[in-house]
Amino acid sequence: MNYEYLLLDVDNHIATVTINRPPVNPLNSVVFKEIGLMMDELDQRDDVRVIVLTGSGDKAFVAGADVNEMADVNLTEINKMNKVSRAAFAKVENATKPVIAAINGVALGGGFELALACDLRISSEKAQFAFPEVGLGIIPGGGGTQRLQKIVGQGIAKELLYFGDMLSAKKAEVYHIVNKVVAHEEVLDTAKEWATKLAKKPPIALQMLKLAVNKGSNTDIDTGLIIESTCFGNVFATEDAKEGMRAFTEKRKPVFKGK
Repeated sequence: MNYEYLLLDVDNHIATVTINRPPVNPLNSVVFKEIGLMMDELDQRDDVRVIVLTGSGDKAFVAGADVNEMADVNLTEINKMNKVSRAAFAKVENATKPVIAAINGVALGGGFELALACDLRISSEKAQFAFPEVGLGIIPGGGGTQRLQKIVGQGIAKELLYFGDMLSAKKAEVYHIVNKVVAHEEVLDTAKEWATKLAKKPPIALQMLKLAVNKGSNTDIDTGLIIESTCFGNVFATEDAKEGMRAFTEKRKPVFKGK
């Protein structure tokens, strides 16, 4: 499929998806739809085991939603746009393969929400994060109020959401918003290094790990343990599980085939 605003490169089981709306890669309705379609496509590709998501250029990962598109729409139209954006972020969050955000610049508003929907986040030291929506008289609508507090807790989440101030990469690392901060020129390479390591892991086990963590975080502990047990059983029945345990007893490296 051809995409207007997304670039795709697949190499060694790693799909690198680049949001390409220079100079700052704002999200509009077309980009939201394309992100959802891209996640669907990559979910079905057997040659892809890990997804790296980044922005073009060196200024921005994604500098928020396209305010020019939002400014003159009515409530019915914005609700339709919001439905598309939330669906796109949900597909990133629930993709069957790990998604790593390579945050190469500012991540504001919808860009911050997109990063939070990813499994892991590698940040440039020059990156900055913010939810500036309150200054526009609105609030985040793509899951930011919910995903942020699950990571940082309500107190810090309310501080960031209420004030809308810029957050440095180092501070984002302290708050566990990003997993690692690296030199600006190393952000994509580091994300791909992590992706390479994950691509060697058993794909179904990673899928079940992601499912257990994501679904378990939204329920009580007893239900979460049932989800974990089900995912454990699903993985145990795979050929990869047998290969992993056999390789351990034979003192060799396993070869996982995703079966």
